[in-house]
Amino acid sequence: MIAPKVAAQGLPPALGVMPMRRRFVLPFTALALASLVMPAAQAAPAPSTAISRALADPARSATNRALDESRKPAEILAFAGFKPGQVVADWGAGGGYYSELIADVVGPKGRVYALANPAYLKPGTLDAVAKAHANVLMLVAPPAGMTLAPGSLDAIFAHLEFHDLYLPAAHGGTTPARPVATTLANWFAALRPGGTVTIVDHVGPAGTPATVADTLHRIDPAQVKADMLAAGFVLDAESSVLQRNDDPHTAIVFDPALRGKTDRFALRFRRPA
Repeated sequence: MIAPKVAAQGLPPALGVMPMRRRFVLPFTALALASLVMPAAQAAPAPSTAISRALADPARSATNRALDESRKPAEILAFAGFKPGQVVADWGAGGGYYSELIADVVGPKGRVYALANPAYLKPGTLDAVAKAHANVLMLVAPPAGMTLAPGSLDAIFAHLEFHDLYLPAAHGGTTPARPVATTLANWFAALRPGGTVTIVDHVGPAGTPATVADTLHRIDPAQVKADMLAAGFVLDAESSVLQRNDDPHTAIVFDPALRGKTDRFALRFRRPA
């Protein structure tokens, strides 16, 4: 167990440990919801020096660097507004593309929990990120067990992952495998007052969200806003930096002609203080 070491750093202790390097799952508690405010859209702020240094980090792989042109990480990280010393959960970290960047931005006094679904974890990729960044802790668990300790976070970052919350238990279903409201209640509880959630995802058409997620791997941004507001969050800002007008929103995002070129939205929500 690594809980004593984590607790000594002032971080939430582990509930259980996966048989893999520096990985565990955190407990869940829901909190009461709050009132709503809808802001106007805004442009992403200019990248900071910390972000520029993160992008230039020699530990970044060539594979991740090749994704920079389509993902515009400088603008997205500036939009998210992470600060040195913050504790951030990278929800659905995948290969750690954003985990390592956020780790550099929050610095050695900060912490990044890289949450990964073992079904989609590429062998070695996230391990390499954690090895190169002492402030990255891998949390590997299936979606049903991917929960966070109450009051433990300053921010949550979900890149191309929110639509996965709606994936049905079996292909072709219309009901999410786990209630989306349960996950969002956990996010709300895990954030300290004033904490933020930044969501970037592929724009999808309106319709049954589980069907859209299952067939296209997209999500209607209006659905995301409705879900987050219902969970008590306030919409803090939105950015069009990843907007593309040549995406019809009707093709699966893995289509070779479209991959990396989808129309994407960026939304930032805040837990009221």
